[in-house]
Amino acid sequence: MTAVLRILLRRVALLVPLLLGIVLFVFLVMRFSDVDPASAFFQGANPTPRQLHDFRERNGLLDPLPVRYVHFVGDLLHGDLGTSALTRAPVVDQVTTALPLTLQLTFLGLGVAVVLALAGGVTAAVYRDRLPDQVIRVVSLVGVAAPGFWLALLMIQYLAVERGWFPTGGYVNPADSVTGWLRTMALPAFALSLPVAAQLTRIVRTSVVEELDKDYVRTAIGGGLPPRVVVGRNVLRNALVNPLTVLGLRVGYLLGGAVVIETIFSLPGMGKLMIDAVKNGDPAVVQGVVLTTATGFVVVNLVIDVLYLLVNPRLRGA
Repeated sequence: MTAVLRILLRRVALLVPLLLGIVLFVFLVMRFSDVDPASAFFQGANPTPRQLHDFRERNGLLDPLPVRYVHFVGDLLHGDLGTSALTRAPVVDQVTTALPLTLQLTFLGLGVAVVLALAGGVTAAVYRDRLPDQVIRVVSLVGVAAPGFWLALLMIQYLAVERGWFPTGGYVNPADSVTGWLRTMALPAFALSLPVAAQLTRIVRTSVVEELDKDYVRTAIGGGLPPRVVVGRNVLRNALVNPLTVLGLRVGYLLGGAVVIETIFSLPGMGKLMIDAVKNGDPAVVQGVVLTTATGFVVVNLVIDVLYLLVNPRLRGA
Protein backbone atom coordinates (compact mmCIF):
# COMPACT_ATOMS: atom_id res chain seq x y z
CA MET A 1 0.00 0.00 0.00
CA THR A 2 2.92 2.33 0.70
CA ALA A 3 4.23 1.78 -2.83
CA VAL A 4 0.82 2.62 -4.31
CA LEU A 5 0.61 5.80 -2.21
CA ARG A 6 4.12 6.84 -3.22
CA ILE A 7 3.38 6.36 -6.92
CA LEU A 8 0.05 8.14 -6.54
CA LEU A 9 1.70 11.17 -4.91
CA ARG A 10 4.23 11.25 -7.75
CA ARG A 11 1.40 11.22 -10.32
CA VAL A 12 -0.39 14.04 -8.48
CA ALA A 13 2.82 16.11 -8.41
CA LEU A 14 3.14 15.70 -12.18
CA LEU A 15 -0.38 17.06 -12.64
CA VAL A 16 0.69 20.58 -11.61
CA PRO A 17 3.03 21.32 -14.58
CA LEU A 18 0.68 19.44 -16.90
CA LEU A 19 -2.31 21.58 -15.90
CA LEU A 20 -0.21 24.75 -16.14
CA GLY A 21 0.80 23.71 -19.66
CA ILE A 22 -2.85 23.16 -20.61
CA VAL A 23 -3.79 26.57 -19.20
CA LEU A 24 -0.92 28.22 -21.12
CA PHE A 25 -1.91 26.52 -24.37
CA VAL A 26 -5.57 27.52 -24.07
CA PHE A 27 -4.58 31.05 -23.05
CA LEU A 28 -2.33 31.52 -26.08
CA VAL A 29 -4.79 29.99 -28.53
CA MET A 30 -7.61 32.25 -27.35
CA ARG A 31 -5.41 35.38 -27.29
CA PHE A 32 -4.21 34.83 -30.87
CA SER A 33 -7.68 33.99 -32.20
CA ASP A 34 -9.65 36.39 -34.40
CA VAL A 35 -12.29 36.93 -31.70
CA ASP A 36 -11.86 40.25 -29.86
CA PRO A 37 -13.26 40.09 -26.29
CA ALA A 38 -14.14 43.79 -26.39
CA SER A 39 -16.05 43.50 -29.67
CA ALA A 40 -17.75 40.34 -28.40
CA PHE A 41 -18.87 42.16 -25.25
CA PHE A 42 -20.42 45.03 -27.24
CA GLN A 43 -21.72 42.91 -30.11
CA GLY A 44 -24.76 44.46 -31.72
CA ALA A 45 -24.34 47.74 -29.78
CA ASN A 46 -22.03 49.65 -32.22
CA PRO A 47 -19.55 50.79 -29.55
CA THR A 48 -17.30 53.79 -30.09
CA PRO A 49 -13.49 53.40 -30.21
CA ARG A 50 -13.35 55.07 -26.79
CA GLN A 51 -15.72 52.50 -25.28
CA LEU A 52 -13.67 49.65 -26.74
CA HIS A 53 -10.45 51.18 -25.37
CA ASP A 54 -11.96 51.69 -21.91
CA PHE A 55 -13.19 48.11 -21.84
CA ARG A 56 -9.76 46.73 -22.81
CA GLU A 57 -8.04 48.92 -20.22
CA ARG A 58 -10.53 48.01 -17.48
CA ASN A 59 -10.12 44.27 -18.13
CA GLY A 60 -6.34 44.29 -18.53
CA LEU A 61 -6.41 43.51 -22.26
CA LEU A 62 -3.76 46.17 -22.91
CA ASP A 63 -1.26 44.67 -20.46
CA PRO A 64 1.75 42.67 -21.73
CA LEU A 65 0.99 39.03 -22.47
CA PRO A 66 2.98 37.57 -19.51
CA VAL A 67 1.14 39.88 -17.09
CA ARG A 68 -2.22 38.85 -18.55
CA TYR A 69 -1.26 35.18 -18.17
CA VAL A 70 -0.37 35.64 -14.49
CA HIS A 71 -3.70 37.39 -13.88
CA PHE A 72 -5.48 34.66 -15.82
CA VAL A 73 -3.95 31.90 -13.68
CA GLY A 74 -4.76 33.87 -10.53
CA ASP A 75 -8.40 34.16 -11.57
CA LEU A 76 -8.53 30.42 -12.26
CA LEU A 77 -7.15 29.65 -8.81
CA HIS A 78 -10.03 31.69 -7.36
CA GLY A 79 -12.57 29.80 -9.50
CA ASP A 80 -13.13 32.68 -11.91
CA LEU A 81 -13.50 31.58 -15.56
CA GLY A 82 -14.51 35.01 -16.78
CA THR A 83 -17.82 36.55 -17.78
CA SER A 84 -19.96 35.59 -20.75
CA ALA A 85 -20.09 38.32 -23.38
CA LEU A 86 -23.57 37.22 -24.40
CA THR A 87 -25.39 36.72 -21.08
CA ARG A 88 -23.12 38.85 -18.82
CA ALA A 89 -23.24 35.92 -16.36
CA PRO A 90 -20.17 34.26 -14.81
CA VAL A 91 -18.90 31.44 -17.01
CA VAL A 92 -18.43 29.22 -13.98
CA ASP A 93 -22.20 29.28 -13.39
CA GLN A 94 -22.91 28.12 -16.94
CA VAL A 95 -20.24 25.42 -16.72
CA THR A 96 -21.58 24.23 -13.37
CA THR A 97 -25.05 23.92 -14.88
CA ALA A 98 -23.93 22.06 -18.03
CA LEU A 99 -21.17 19.86 -16.58
CA PRO A 100 -23.37 17.35 -14.67
CA LEU A 101 -25.18 16.30 -17.86
CA THR A 102 -21.92 15.81 -19.76
CA LEU A 103 -20.54 13.72 -16.89
CA GLN A 104 -23.72 11.64 -16.86
CA LEU A 105 -23.46 11.02 -20.60
CA THR A 106 -19.71 10.31 -20.49
CA PHE A 107 -19.78 7.83 -17.63
CA LEU A 108 -22.99 6.18 -18.80
CA GLY A 109 -21.33 5.71 -22.18
CA LEU A 110 -18.17 4.46 -20.48
CA GLY A 111 -20.17 1.91 -18.49
CA VAL A 112 -21.94 0.65 -21.62
CA ALA A 113 -18.61 0.42 -23.48
CA VAL A 114 -16.91 -1.55 -20.68
CA VAL A 115 -19.79 -4.02 -20.32
CA LEU A 116 -20.02 -4.64 -24.07
CA ALA A 117 -16.23 -4.92 -24.42
CA LEU A 118 -15.87 -7.42 -21.57
CA ALA A 119 -18.77 -9.55 -22.78
CA GLY A 120 -17.68 -9.51 -26.41
CA GLY A 121 -13.93 -9.76 -25.82
CA VAL A 122 -14.09 -12.65 -23.35
CA THR A 123 -16.62 -14.55 -25.47
CA ALA A 124 -14.50 -14.12 -28.59
CA ALA A 125 -11.38 -15.30 -26.76
CA VAL A 126 -13.04 -18.37 -25.23
CA TYR A 127 -14.50 -19.36 -28.63
CA ARG A 128 -11.52 -18.21 -30.67
CA ASP A 129 -11.49 -19.08 -34.37
CA ARG A 130 -15.04 -20.40 -34.08
CA LEU A 131 -18.31 -18.84 -35.19
CA PRO A 132 -18.89 -16.56 -32.12
CA ASP A 133 -15.35 -15.24 -32.39
CA GLN A 134 -15.67 -14.54 -36.11
CA VAL A 135 -19.01 -12.76 -35.69
CA ILE A 136 -17.74 -10.59 -32.83
CA ARG A 137 -14.59 -9.67 -34.76
CA VAL A 138 -16.60 -8.58 -37.79
CA VAL A 139 -19.04 -6.58 -35.66
CA SER A 140 -16.21 -4.90 -33.75
CA LEU A 141 -14.44 -4.03 -37.00
CA VAL A 142 -17.61 -2.36 -38.28
CA GLY A 143 -18.00 -0.57 -34.95
CA VAL A 144 -14.47 0.83 -35.10
CA ALA A 145 -15.11 2.20 -38.60
CA ALA A 146 -18.53 3.69 -37.79
CA PRO A 147 -18.41 7.31 -36.52
CA GLY A 148 -20.51 8.15 -33.49
CA PHE A 149 -22.54 10.92 -35.16
CA TRP A 150 -23.57 8.54 -37.97
CA LEU A 151 -24.71 5.95 -35.46
CA ALA A 152 -26.63 8.68 -33.62
CA LEU A 153 -28.50 9.69 -36.78
CA LEU A 154 -29.34 6.06 -37.59
CA MET A 155 -30.64 5.48 -34.08
CA ILE A 156 -32.82 8.58 -34.23
CA GLN A 157 -34.25 7.53 -37.60
CA TYR A 158 -34.98 3.87 -36.85
CA LEU A 159 -35.49 3.74 -33.09
CA ALA A 160 -36.98 7.15 -32.36
CA VAL A 161 -38.77 8.39 -35.48
CA GLU A 162 -39.98 5.11 -37.04
CA ARG A 163 -40.40 2.92 -33.95
CA GLY A 164 -41.09 5.59 -31.35
CA TRP A 165 -39.25 3.65 -28.65
CA PHE A 166 -37.12 6.62 -27.59
CA PRO A 167 -37.45 10.42 -27.84
CA THR A 168 -35.54 12.14 -30.65
CA GLY A 169 -33.91 14.55 -28.22
CA GLY A 170 -34.27 16.60 -25.07
CA TYR A 171 -33.36 15.84 -21.48
CA VAL A 172 -35.25 14.74 -18.38
CA ASN A 173 -33.65 15.31 -14.99
CA PRO A 174 -33.27 12.03 -13.05
CA ALA A 175 -34.66 13.82 -9.97
CA ASP A 176 -37.93 14.28 -11.87
CA SER A 177 -38.14 10.85 -13.51
CA VAL A 178 -35.54 8.09 -13.57
CA THR A 179 -37.40 6.30 -16.37
CA GLY A 180 -37.59 9.49 -18.41
CA TRP A 181 -33.89 10.12 -17.80
CA LEU A 182 -32.97 6.62 -19.02
CA ARG A 183 -35.12 7.03 -22.14
CA THR A 184 -33.51 10.37 -23.04
CA MET A 185 -29.96 9.18 -22.30
CA ALA A 186 -30.11 5.67 -23.80
CA LEU A 187 -29.58 6.57 -27.46
CA PRO A 188 -26.90 9.23 -26.81
CA ALA A 189 -24.99 6.85 -24.51
CA PHE A 190 -25.06 3.99 -27.02
CA ALA A 191 -24.13 6.25 -29.94
CA LEU A 192 -21.21 7.60 -27.93
CA SER A 193 -20.03 4.26 -26.54
CA LEU A 194 -20.28 1.83 -29.48
CA PRO A 195 -17.06 2.90 -31.28
CA VAL A 196 -15.17 2.73 -27.97
CA ALA A 197 -16.74 -0.65 -27.12
CA ALA A 198 -15.66 -2.00 -30.51
CA GLN A 199 -12.05 -0.93 -29.98
CA LEU A 200 -11.93 -2.26 -26.42
CA THR A 201 -13.48 -5.57 -27.50
CA ARG A 202 -10.57 -6.25 -29.84
CA ILE A 203 -8.04 -5.36 -27.14
CA VAL A 204 -9.80 -7.47 -24.46
CA ARG A 205 -9.95 -10.44 -26.85
CA THR A 206 -6.21 -10.23 -27.59
CA SER A 207 -5.30 -9.91 -23.90
CA VAL A 208 -7.53 -12.81 -22.83
CA VAL A 209 -6.20 -15.05 -25.62
CA GLU A 210 -2.63 -14.38 -24.48
CA GLU A 211 -3.54 -15.30 -20.90
CA LEU A 212 -5.41 -18.46 -21.93
CA ASP A 213 -2.25 -19.72 -23.66
CA LYS A 214 -0.15 -19.50 -20.49
CA ASP A 215 0.91 -22.55 -18.47
CA TYR A 216 -0.90 -21.62 -15.24
CA VAL A 217 -4.26 -21.73 -17.03
CA ARG A 218 -3.66 -25.22 -18.41
CA THR A 219 -2.41 -26.34 -15.00
CA ALA A 220 -5.46 -24.96 -13.19
CA ILE A 221 -7.93 -26.49 -15.64
CA GLY A 222 -5.99 -29.76 -15.62
CA GLY A 223 -6.16 -29.75 -11.83
CA GLY A 224 -9.95 -29.85 -11.97
CA LEU A 225 -10.94 -26.18 -11.66
CA PRO A 226 -13.92 -25.24 -13.88
CA PRO A 227 -12.83 -23.09 -16.85
CA ARG A 228 -15.30 -20.34 -15.94
CA VAL A 229 -13.70 -20.04 -12.47
CA VAL A 230 -10.19 -19.83 -13.95
CA VAL A 231 -11.27 -17.23 -16.49
CA GLY A 232 -13.25 -15.14 -14.01
CA ARG A 233 -10.81 -15.30 -11.10
CA ASN A 234 -7.38 -15.30 -12.74
CA VAL A 235 -7.40 -14.79 -16.48
CA LEU A 236 -9.67 -11.75 -16.53
CA ARG A 237 -7.78 -9.97 -13.76
CA ASN A 238 -4.44 -10.39 -15.51
CA ALA A 239 -5.86 -9.62 -18.94
CA LEU A 240 -7.37 -6.29 -17.85
CA VAL A 241 -3.96 -4.58 -17.51
CA ASN A 242 -3.60 -3.63 -21.19
CA PRO A 243 -7.25 -2.59 -21.74
CA LEU A 244 -7.06 -0.28 -18.72
CA THR A 245 -4.23 1.72 -20.30
CA VAL A 246 -6.30 2.18 -23.45
CA LEU A 247 -9.42 2.99 -21.45
CA GLY A 248 -7.86 6.18 -20.07
CA LEU A 249 -7.28 7.48 -23.60
CA ARG A 250 -10.78 6.47 -24.69
CA VAL A 251 -12.30 8.58 -21.90
CA GLY A 252 -10.87 11.58 -23.72
CA TYR A 253 -12.67 10.44 -26.86
CA LEU A 254 -15.91 10.14 -24.91
CA LEU A 255 -15.56 13.67 -23.52
CA GLY A 256 -14.80 15.04 -26.97
CA GLY A 257 -17.48 12.97 -28.67
CA ALA A 258 -20.05 14.25 -26.20
CA VAL A 259 -19.79 17.66 -27.91
CA VAL A 260 -21.23 16.26 -31.14
CA ILE A 261 -23.67 13.83 -29.54
CA GLU A 262 -25.16 16.50 -27.25
CA THR A 263 -25.71 18.76 -30.23
CA ILE A 264 -27.46 16.02 -32.23
CA PHE A 265 -29.77 15.07 -29.35
CA SER A 266 -30.27 18.67 -28.09
CA LEU A 267 -28.84 17.88 -24.67
CA PRO A 268 -27.96 21.01 -22.63
CA GLY A 269 -24.47 19.86 -21.70
CA MET A 270 -20.93 21.17 -22.16
CA GLY A 271 -20.91 20.31 -25.86
CA LYS A 272 -23.99 22.32 -26.70
CA LEU A 273 -22.74 25.14 -24.47
CA MET A 274 -19.47 25.34 -26.42
CA ILE A 275 -21.13 25.06 -29.86
CA ASP A 276 -23.53 27.88 -28.97
CA ALA A 277 -20.61 29.97 -27.65
CA VAL A 278 -18.62 29.46 -30.87
CA LYS A 279 -21.62 30.40 -33.03
CA ASN A 280 -22.38 33.49 -30.93
CA GLY A 281 -18.75 34.63 -30.61
CA ASP A 282 -18.47 34.20 -26.82
CA PRO A 283 -14.72 33.52 -26.20
CA ALA A 284 -14.90 33.35 -22.39
CA VAL A 285 -17.41 30.48 -22.49
CA VAL A 286 -15.38 28.58 -25.11
CA GLN A 287 -12.27 29.02 -22.97
CA GLY A 288 -14.05 27.86 -19.81
CA VAL A 289 -15.50 24.76 -21.47
CA VAL A 290 -12.15 23.75 -22.99
CA LEU A 291 -10.29 24.20 -19.70
CA THR A 292 -12.90 22.26 -17.74
CA THR A 293 -12.94 19.40 -20.26
CA ALA A 294 -9.14 19.19 -20.39
CA THR A 295 -8.91 19.17 -16.60
CA GLY A 296 -11.52 16.42 -16.41
CA PHE A 297 -9.55 14.35 -18.91
CA VAL A 298 -6.38 14.67 -16.83
CA VAL A 299 -8.17 13.75 -13.59
CA VAL A 300 -9.85 10.71 -15.17
CA ASN A 301 -6.48 9.49 -16.44
CA LEU A 302 -5.14 9.80 -12.90
CA VAL A 303 -7.97 7.54 -11.70
CA ILE A 304 -7.14 5.06 -14.49
CA ASP A 305 -3.49 5.09 -13.35
CA VAL A 306 -4.62 4.16 -9.83
CA LEU A 307 -6.76 1.29 -11.16
CA TYR A 308 -3.80 0.17 -13.27
CA LEU A 309 -1.67 -0.02 -10.13
CA LEU A 310 -4.32 -2.02 -8.28
CA VAL A 311 -4.61 -4.71 -10.98
CA ASN A 312 -0.87 -4.90 -11.75
CA PRO A 313 1.07 -6.08 -8.68
CA ARG A 314 4.31 -6.28 -10.71
CA LEU A 315 4.21 -2.53 -11.27
CA ARG A 316 3.64 -1.92 -7.56
CA GLY A 317 6.64 -4.05 -6.76
CA ALA A 318 8.80 -2.16 -9.26
